[in-house]
Amino acid sequence: MKRKPLSEDSILRKILASCRASPSGGRVSPSIALCIGDDAALFRPKPGYETVLTCDWFLEGTHFLRDKHPPDSVGWKCLARAVSDVAAMGGTPKCFLLSLALPASLTGRWFDDFLVGLRRASRKFQCALAGGDTTRRDEVLINVTVIGEVKAGRAVFRSGAQAGDVIYVSGRLGEAELGLQVLKRSKRLASRNDPLTRKHLYPEPRIALGQWLAKNRLASSMMDLSDGLSSDLPRLCAASSVGARLEIAKIPRVRIPKYASSQQTDSTRLALHGGDDYELLFSLPPHKLHLVPARFRGVPLTSIGIITGKRELVILDESGSKRQLVASGWDPFRERSPRLATRSPDNCSI
Repeated sequence: MKRKPLSEDSILRKILASCRASPSGGRVSPSIALCIGDDAALFRPKPGYETVLTCDWFLEGTHFLRDKHPPDSVGWKCLARAVSDVAAMGGTPKCFLLSLALPASLTGRWFDDFLVGLRRASRKFQCALAGGDTTRRDEVLINVTVIGEVKAGRAVFRSGAQAGDVIYVSGRLGEAELGLQVLKRSKRLASRNDPLTRKHLYPEPRIALGQWLAKNRLASSMMDLSDGLSSDLPRLCAASSVGARLEIAKIPRVRIPKYASSQQTDSTRLALHGGDDYELLFSLPPHKLHLVPARFRGVPLTSIGIITGKRELVILDESGSKRQLVASGWDPFRERSPRLATRSPDNCSI
């Protein structure tokens, strides 16, 4: 029997019921003085801390496909993406606002599963729902605003890198882009248990790593990798007025099974230009290198190059040949096709 579309009040009640089981075990976060049910929420910052604010779009057709992405992964990822920005500054996510537009036809099972993923992410990241807005539209549009906090004076910016600093990345790059390509070749909804698509569907922002680097004053600069190394590194260098030299051989790359390989799945291209990994890119002064382990809570930390005083970005291949690093990751205003379209190798610099 076909379910009748929900009214806006019913949608709001369902969101509230789904997220009432907050990260604090049913209690509203201490940072939220007034939660859902009024015209706006009230956030109470902790004494001695600064507030971190960020927001992120998650759009049907651009960031996810209704016939490919499980709705619970949409719920998870829309929050994970925004939380990653807080992690990149060494902050702690505290609460979020959800702005959601969706067609009436999706207010049933799809919406229920979406809330399951959102609730799982909220609990995992200890980030409670504080409010938001809903409306009706033919396609799904999601905007998430995350409020976090960081101890005063401890936030890590993109602008602190100095010549001689060593460039690090967490995790293995290109895994999410590989997952996207596998998903696009599939003729059905993605499996929640496929290890090749998991990082694309359910990314995990490196909150604990960012907090550790900030607390111990280790990273001189930091940002998350959302648009690809070749696009994000230039942003960090521009903010710091420096350059960078990368070594191809050092970049941790995704391992591609034979059954998943194709013309598009060269591991070097994926590592340089693939987006959606939500790993951390950070720089370290040379005298602090001994304080950084090879792994942090099981996540590899790898040095991939050095910050230079000359404002150029170059990459050394395995033979030692040097070439310019060209930004070929995600740019919604440069690429004609949406993010979910597989990129042509001709658009990549290496």
